[in-house]
Amino acid sequence: MPQKRSAYKEIRKSKRRHQGNVKIVSELKTLVKKFNALLSDKKIDEARTYLKSVFSKFDKAAKKGVIPKNTASRKLSRLSKRLRKLAGAK
Repeated sequence: MPQKRSAYKEIRKSKRRHQGNVKIVSELKTLVKKFNALLSDKKIDEARTYLKSVFSKFDKAAKKGVIPKNTASRKLSRLSKRLRKLAGAK
């Protein structure tokens, strides 16, 4: 256990940060699932507009340090690749 008051405070702060990070990561997963559902339903135009909001959320999460920058970049790249592939097959 921590010996100093500042250490207890740091534990409280890290718990708060963790809860916020978990919320954001969960939201990102939900966005990706919804995007994939749009793609599987062949709703290309809706998926294109929805991808913009997905890009925005991932970029904000990476900027805040919730997820690593390269992870966000990789996931966004793969999502846009899937969209291009389906749009080209259309």
